[in-house]
Formats: sequence, structure tokens, C-alpha cells
Amino acid sequence: MAEDRRGQRPARGGSSAGRGSSASGRSGAPSRGGSSGSRGSDSRGDARGTSRGDSRGGAPSGDSRGRGSRDDQPRGKGAPSRGGYQGGKGGPGSKSGSQERGFRGRGEEQQPRTASQAEYDGPELPEDITGAELDRGVRAQLKGLPEKLAARVARHLAAAGVLIDEDPETAYQHTLAARARASRLAVVREATGEAAYAAGHYAEALAELRAAKRMNGATDYLPIMADCHRALGNPEQAIKLAKSPSVSNFSTEAKAEMTLVEAGARRDMGQLDAALRTLELAPLNSKSRSAWAVRLRYAYADTLESAGRESDALAWFHRTHAIDSEELTDAAERADLLERKQS
Repeated sequence: MAEDRRGQRPARGGSSAGRGSSASGRSGAPSRGGSSGSRGSDSRGDARGTSRGDSRGGAPSGDSRGRGSRDDQPRGKGAPSRGGYQGGKGGPGSKSGSQERGFRGRGEEQQPRTASQAEYDGPELPEDITGAELDRGVRAQLKGLPEKLAARVARHLAAAGVLIDEDPETAYQHTLAARARASRLAVVREATGEAAYAAGHYAEALAELRAAKRMNGATDYLPIMADCHRALGNPEQAIKLAKSPSVSNFSTEAKAEMTLVEAGARRDMGQLDAALRTLELAPLNSKSRSAWAVRLRYAYADTLESAGRESDALAWFHRTHAIDSEELTDAAERADLLERKQS
């Protein structure tokens, strides 16, 4: 069900969690498809990355990748976010809880694990993941937990950070295990939201990031949240978030990511001219060779082509390729195709 939105997600910038900190750690704003300016991308801004931090040891962090896949039809899962073990009778630490988890006395048949029990346990933790991979700021937020509990939560978050790009679904399961143990920590909810986004669980991602925002007041998540709205078929809500007053205080990278999401939402609504105007207000002529600049140019070229302005699109694909030293996009190939078409 989940479409591959990795690399087109908004880059995250100032979240407290980082790779090795929260669950995914990107830092900007969503940039799906063409708006994201990545290989084969369409015009969507991908938001994965806005809220992530910086460290890259275990949990996701604030790196912003610019790859975008042609995922013109965002797919969102409408399932409600899952609730983990909340404690109380029958919990993993009680006698009855032990029986529910399948540990019966001698002679008693072992019962299969329930979904909530399996979620609490989470995937198997690699022995080489200790939790020390997390960003120092994230580890500090876990200090209010009992020592052993904090260590377990840290290992799940770190494992999620390691797996977020290669196996986002398993990364998401690790964050659910962390959430089941520490659902009142904003950094855990943030990690869960980012991993859910990476795995294509957009409704769950939106719910978790809203919860994190209520807890810590951070606005770094807005680009990802806006892109979740797009994926769920609500481009109007994405545009509403893009117009939030707090966006004016974003870093240049985060603003670019939100621009990509807004332009993508305009395209979702068939408003190509409005999408072009949105992108033209961004620093398209910046001398920066950062991923955000590459993605902005690519999104603009892609939207120009969709609007039938092929000569202009060709020029901007060439301008994108000129600063895309890491080959984040397929701008060169797109330019070649247009040149053949025009010859």
C-alpha cells in the first residue's frame, strides 16, 4: 500500500530527534515527486525530514535527500494509529500479563501473541545497537524514565534510525515498541510519526506528529504533516499548513521544502499556474548547490513541462543538472528527452 516516498520527503531541519535520535531524522519539508526534484519525481513535496535532528548513529536524523519517485497518486492508509501497552493490570510486568504474553505454567498450552503484545515486544533488537547511537539531546529526553526502560526505548529508537531508509516498515515497528513504553515523550511520538511517514502510513504519521507538536510546540513537523494531508487526498489542508505564520521563521531549507509541498498540492488540484507562481517566489536562482536548491529547480522544470512550456522546462532541467553534482535527480535524462522531442 505504501508508495515509495523516500528521498522526496521534505528535509527536516530542527527537530530534537536525529538519526540516532528520533525515528527518521530528516529536516526540511516534504517534497513529493516533481516538486521534490528527484529522480523520476512528480510534483509533490515530500515532507519527511522536517523535524529530524542531526546525529546519524541510530535513529533517523536530519539529513535531507532529494530523490523523488514518480508517485503522482499518493497513497495514504486510513488506519488509526496504534496504541501500545499503557500499563496496568494484565501488562507485561504483571503475572496475568506474563500469561497473556504466552508464558504458561508447565503443562499449559502456550497461546499465540496478540497484536498489542507483539507491538509491545517490537522487532528483535540487533546486538550491536546499544542506544548510544542517539543524539545527545534525545538521550537527555529519555533520562526521566527508569534506567532499564530508557535503555530499551533508546535501542528501539536507534534501530529505527538505522533502518529508516532500507526497511521503513521495520523501523516503524521499532518506534511502536518505543511508543508502547514511553508514549508521553514528544521525541518518541516524533520518531513514530516520521517512521510512519517513511513506511507510507500517512494517517498514523499525521496523528503522531500532531501529538508531538502538542507536547513540545515545535513547528518543524509542518512540512511532513502537510505532505501527509496531500497523501491522504486533502491538498487544501496541505496549503493551509503551508500558509502558517511560523513558516516565515523556518530555515531556507525548510522553507524550500514547504514550498515544494505547497506547489505539489496546487498541482494535485490542477492549478498549474498557481504551482508555478509558488515556485517562482522561492530562491530558484540561488547559487547554492544544496539538495533543496536542486529540488526546487527540478520541481520548477517539471511543472513547466506539465504546463506545456517545454522550451522553458528544457532550460530549467539544464540549470538543475548544472548544480546536481550528486545526481539526486534525473534532470539530464529529462533534458535529453525534451531535446529529442523538439528536434
